[in-house]
Amino acid sequence: MSFTGPMTRSLARTGASMAVASMLCVQLGLAVSVGLVDDIGSSGAAWLRLFWAGILLVLLVRPRLRRYSREALLAGTALGVVTAGVTLLFMEAVARLPLGTASALEFLGPLTIAVARSRGTGRAWALLAAGGVLCLTQPWTGHADPVGVACALGAAVCWAAYILLTQRVGDAVSGLGGLAISMPVAGVVATLVAGPGVVDHLTPELLVYGLGLAILLPVVPFTLELLALRRLTTGAFGTLMALEPAFALAIGFLALSQVPNGVAVAGILLVVAAGIGAERSGTRSDASQPDPDPGELQDVVVRA
Repeated sequence: MSFTGPMTRSLARTGASMAVASMLCVQLGLAVSVGLVDDIGSSGAAWLRLFWAGILLVLLVRPRLRRYSREALLAGTALGVVTAGVTLLFMEAVARLPLGTASALEFLGPLTIAVARSRGTGRAWALLAAGGVLCLTQPWTGHADPVGVACALGAAVCWAAYILLTQRVGDAVSGLGGLAISMPVAGVVATLVAGPGVVDHLTPELLVYGLGLAILLPVVPFTLELLALRRLTTGAFGTLMALEPAFALAIGFLALSQVPNGVAVAGILLVVAAGIGAERSGTRSDASQPDPDPGELQDVVVRA
């Protein structure tokens, strides 16, 4: 099904709004996670969020695996693996780099998707976003921790795969069923990688803290991203992700006292302009996959 005129703009605007809301949740969740990182480390904080997210989505969505095709199950499993990868690697990067710098490096993944999948003006917006991210990252200063940079780049690769797989799973499985497949897989992978070194340090208070964080990040933002990718092309979505480093810089300033310089502020303006351009030109021509029933996203938050 193709859309034209006002409906096209409405789909693009709705998808872009979901993507922006997701990014805000992610950055707020990362800023709030700082206290948890101090208690159980970056990998421990990532594991606890994914552990709870997997449990929450199974309980709230109650997926019936027999109703899914083999291809959908394989794609959902692969999505779970890269979700664990992007979460664990990015948390390690944030522990070593300023939040804005880590987010800017991680954006190279969505940027690659944006450039590869966009054409014409879409590619121009992606390149404008790249310039903005370069201003935000400022690699010429030479102050970045090399291990942190490596982790952020690894997260970028996982994020690129995450975007492609999220759209594929979202198209194959209606409602939030795809997340109910991928998030438990991500929780298991994170448990195998980071769980053994964290369990002995857990307290009831940390478990409750982790549960609350799991709702803010990743349950709500990953749900919003799945819904956004039903409305937007992967190229437009990747370009919109340029706003995340800008949000990271702003939240890093407000919550963590990480003060940006003038070049970074110029970078924010560039990525905002690119995001606006992507929103105007990024509607999917086949955006016909049904969303969850009305109120399903609200139910996920309320019942949790």
